[in-house]
Amino acid sequence: MSARTPRTDLNPKSASVHAAESLPPAFPERAAWGTAGSLRAWQAEALERYLAKSPQDFLAVATPGAGKTTFALRIATELLAAGTVRKVTVVCPTEHLKTQWAESAARVGIQLDPDFTNAQREEGAFFDGVCLTYAQVAANPELHRSRTRRRTTLVILDEIHHGGDALSWGDGIRTAFDAATRRLSLTGTPFRSDTSPIPFVEYAPGPDGVSRSQADYTYGYTEALRDGVVRPVMFLSYSGHMRWQTKQGDVVEATLGEPLTKDMTAQAWRTALNPVGDWIPAVLQAANDRLTTIRGSVPDAGGLVIASDQKKARAYAAQLEAISGEKPVVVLSDDSAASGRIAEFAAGDSRWMVAVRMVSEGVDVPRLAVGVYATSASTPLFFAQAIGRFVRVRRRGETATIFLPSVPQLLELANEMEKSRDHALQNPHKDEDGLWDDDELARANRDEKASDQLALPGFEALESDAAFDRALFDGGEFGSMAEVGSDEEADFLGIPGLLEPDQVTTLLRQHQASQSKRQGGAPKSGAGSGAAGVPELSETQRRRKARKELSGLVSAWARKSGEPHAQVHAELRRICGGPEVARASSEQIEARIERVRRWFVGRK
Repeated sequence: MSARTPRTDLNPKSASVHAAESLPPAFPERAAWGTAGSLRAWQAEALERYLAKSPQDFLAVATPGAGKTTFALRIATELLAAGTVRKVTVVCPTEHLKTQWAESAARVGIQLDPDFTNAQREEGAFFDGVCLTYAQVAANPELHRSRTRRRTTLVILDEIHHGGDALSWGDGIRTAFDAATRRLSLTGTPFRSDTSPIPFVEYAPGPDGVSRSQADYTYGYTEALRDGVVRPVMFLSYSGHMRWQTKQGDVVEATLGEPLTKDMTAQAWRTALNPVGDWIPAVLQAANDRLTTIRGSVPDAGGLVIASDQKKARAYAAQLEAISGEKPVVVLSDDSAASGRIAEFAAGDSRWMVAVRMVSEGVDVPRLAVGVYATSASTPLFFAQAIGRFVRVRRRGETATIFLPSVPQLLELANEMEKSRDHALQNPHKDEDGLWDDDELARANRDEKASDQLALPGFEALESDAAFDRALFDGGEFGSMAEVGSDEEADFLGIPGLLEPDQVTTLLRQHQASQSKRQGGAPKSGAGSGAAGVPELSETQRRRKARKELSGLVSAWARKSGEPHAQVHAELRRICGGPEVARASSEQIEARIERVRRWFVGRK
């Protein structure tokens, strides 16, 4: 099969490039690109650069929401069509993302198995490859090394910065995929909090002598906002008076956001996030009011609360239910149904989802328009990924609003949304504590030490209240300390949900001028659009449903017949054909389901 030549008529500056027609007839099933049929300008430009270089390793850095998955799958179809590779392996941070990747790939004709386990050793013959987690690879890197060496393979490393999360993870993917024919690394945030090299990433020394990661293609938030690829984000910060008891038994009072020591800031912050106080209910009420305003023009707009832990998540959900009159979706990391809950929320029109960290990265819920940052995590990496959940654009004019505590490090990160960072292997500047001045690990460790103090016996959050502090947008600050429920707060909560970035800036300036005059409109109600019909199951969902049904039927027949489960499965394979259940297709599993049903009614 001859290699495909890149299109020569692509204009990287155009709004989109239609590329599906360039797929060869040898892969007709991959010509139906669906939602991936039109490449954005940056995707077309990056694709052209990739095809021109044909490298073994390629690192693409694109802001969350820009469309890294679409870009990667286009490269996969190119390499499969050209015969450069025969298999595709996707490695991502979480189990949920495995499903998300498999479903996106299926839409362009690439069948990936998201349920592959290390015990299987090989995927079914009808699959083009597998989806794995970094932890899964680290658990048995030699298995995946063997799989990769047997066939020419493209390995897509999603959010490659996770390759440095643990020594075993980095070593694992290096061992497993060192012999891969091609490796495509993707990330929205290449920087990390440590100085351990990320596997398959090239580093080069800068003018200051510090080695930093080198991307083959970079597409930042500023460029994406200019192109209308991501939404503009407005941050609304809330301060307030906090009172708590320290582990030594002292009662301390402070205003959140005022100049404090690191430990005092952390304790005031944790007091604000305590569900027992008044700060969280007031902020949740304001966020719900904002969501109501947005749903007036975007009926299916949804909100997400990112909580620190499961206990707080459940408490926030109860408070939101009382405020909104609708039970939120709660997603917990140890819930086996978490992926299904996220998918259901993404496809529906319910108002709120509350989650513990697990939806901070990679999860695609484009209708999210309001967020509450109710967690004490403050590293730039986590913050950037969390805000990335809200910037995915569906149509021009949609805006996102994030509610957050008035904590200096968070406000600084909000003001630096457009800042591009690379992963530095060292830093030559130390601060007064002997720590690297710009070292994210030092910052993270400081936060962890402060948080540890809160976990000691004796600390207790006593009371809190909330005050609207300011709005941050496009590097500007608007507003000043005002009471919750004030006219000034209502001005910001009532901003329409469909505005271009320059319109948001103009409106904020008008509000600022109006507020200045005060010192010398109620939100419009909106309703959900209502889901029409039941969405068709994806191939992955269909296969999982069939496997679950077959498992129940086999268990019931084993009890009835006295035969071991393994023997029942073996008999079904003998009669119906096909591989073991883990490698069987939906059709093969459904055929076995029908056979077991016939056994129950006495039919052979």
